[in-house]
Amino acid sequence: MSKRFTSLATASVLVAGAALAGCGQQRDADVYTVMNSSTDESYHRWDAEAMARCGERLGVTIEQQSVPAAQVMTKALRMASSKSLPDIVQFDASEMPTFADAGGLVDLGTLGLSTDGIPEGIVEFGSYNGTYYGAARSVNTLALFYNKDVLDEAGVRVPTTWAQLRESAKQLTRDGRYGLALSAGGAEDGVFQFLPFMWSNGGDETDLDGPKVVEALDYWKGLLTDGSLSKSTVNWTQADVNDQFMAGNAAMMVNGPWQVETLNGDESLHWGLAPIPVPRAGDDSVGPLGGAVLTVPNTGDEERERTAGRIVACLSSEKEQLTYALNSWMVPANARAAAAWRERVPELDSLADQVAVARSRTAQLGAGWSGVSLALQSAFQSALTGQSGESALKRAQQRATSGN
Repeated sequence: MSKRFTSLATASVLVAGAALAGCGQQRDADVYTVMNSSTDESYHRWDAEAMARCGERLGVTIEQQSVPAAQVMTKALRMASSKSLPDIVQFDASEMPTFADAGGLVDLGTLGLSTDGIPEGIVEFGSYNGTYYGAARSVNTLALFYNKDVLDEAGVRVPTTWAQLRESAKQLTRDGRYGLALSAGGAEDGVFQFLPFMWSNGGDETDLDGPKVVEALDYWKGLLTDGSLSKSTVNWTQADVNDQFMAGNAAMMVNGPWQVETLNGDESLHWGLAPIPVPRAGDDSVGPLGGAVLTVPNTGDEERERTAGRIVACLSSEKEQLTYALNSWMVPANARAAAAWRERVPELDSLADQVAVARSRTAQLGAGWSGVSLALQSAFQSALTGQSGESALKRAQQRATSGN
């Protein structure tokens, strides 16, 4: 989930200029373009198949343009400045508010899309300042993966609280194997993984040096001090964490459902899934919603925008959501589709429970989230390499407030 954030001022200038100038290129009337980050062969194929189905239903041709995830925002801004935006852009939900704030997106409600049947948290996931700009087909969040054989051999039960997790991780750390693996790298991956600890403890992104956030970071520091986490945690991405788990170098890991296909490729690995442990028994395990949303850029061509809205409605329909979610191991955004998904993949049932209480990273701060994320990334690097959590987060709050 590593992202490069674009300054809001830059986005506003580029997008506003494009909106004022209107649509600057001639387009084939029956060909519509979707820009996304589906560069992986499987995801590209699944999207192509969905677009073919929706194109046939709507009587248009839908073409897919895939670029690396870290380049979607910058490419969209370049295309806005040259008035060559695609008809639909699939943004990571954490980046969508930046484009929306600059006036670059159309309100999906005005294009006839409804939020009926979508949980409130997922509606917020695709919204900015109360306006619904992005339709999610599926969402994800984090969970605790564990090696069943390792835990059974050690006589360790799956932990549900912070105290149990710390004790279990200690017991499972031996002979070159760490009890737990997680990502605290200096990118959005690390922030994504920290949020379940921060939010479940009552911490808030508007008060980074508050006691609840400090307590959550100190908990991470405690795991490192115990030797239950590798010192390389500060450099690992979520993909690195999964590699460590699959190699037998970690008994448990914090990760997401996008790893399931890879995990299932090793038939000798018997893994289980559980909610991320919470500070106190009975607390909700509150994680971040992850995933992407389909948006319609403001190109100035209202007729094409209306058709683009119908394409988004088709791609995010209940039937298409279920198909996509079963392929990708993500959770459908629509509640009815999610219920059907639970029946089809019962081994991931606890993930759906996590999604039900998960939050959007940008719900409170909108486009201001990027500054908070960068500040937190710096705080992890400092705190996990020697500085106190309190000092690191005090500096993070200063950075987030000043923008420096």
